[in-house]
Amino acid sequence: MSVRVVSLVPSATETLMAWGVMPIACTRFCDQPDLPHVGGTKDPDVAAIAALRPDLVIVDEEENRKEDADALVAAGLSVHALAIRSVADVGPALTTLATVLAVDPGVLTTESTARTERGTAHGQKAFVPIWRRPWMTISGDTYGSSVLDAIGVTNVFAGAAERYPTVTLGDAAALRPDVVLAPSEPYPFTERQRDELETVAPVVFVDGKDLFWWGTRTAGALERLRAQLTPPRTAPHHGEGG
Repeated sequence: MSVRVVSLVPSATETLMAWGVMPIACTRFCDQPDLPHVGGTKDPDVAAIAALRPDLVIVDEEENRKEDADALVAAGLSVHALAIRSVADVGPALTTLATVLAVDPGVLTTESTARTERGTAHGQKAFVPIWRRPWMTISGDTYGSSVLDAIGVTNVFAGAAERYPTVTLGDAAALRPDVVLAPSEPYPFTERQRDELETVAPVVFVDGKDLFWWGTRTAGALERLRAQLTPPRTAPHHGEGG
């Protein structure tokens, strides 16, 4: 008999479906319009989840609030909490989750961590805005920053004391990044913001899911981001007669 799972984590929902496990419900942020929704990541409908009588509810320490997880437990539900803070956490977390669900993740777990070695994006330094009005970014203690590190890119705000510090574009420019990586989420950066972001550095728009969603997409995300940031090779210059 298949396990009845409610996923309150977009990354986990995507991973479950890659494993052939169809959640009975998920959040409205999970990019699954055909599945029943039980609220958002920060405001799940605990009563609606309990009414579904799931065998397991998946939460994440970053995505979800502790009080909601506690309420689910108090309602008599089994809750599996994930804690993904870096690319290195992905493989072990997927292995544990697969064991809990009694499913075989196949090669997916291996692929998720196969390329965690530092990449070759030519040692670029990047500013990653995640919000506007106020401007916010990520510190080194975040999954997104670990993704940058895995592809050989330095987060210019890696040393910030807060995990998600509020900054100004002047602050960012002063750190002399080589590139601004403007993700499609959580703030949907588009060409409309290019001019103001280019006051900091040249802009590359990236898929926010590749930067911030973990799981079965991690290996492919590293490859895609590395490809976007690796400068094209130029043919060697030969002098006359060379």
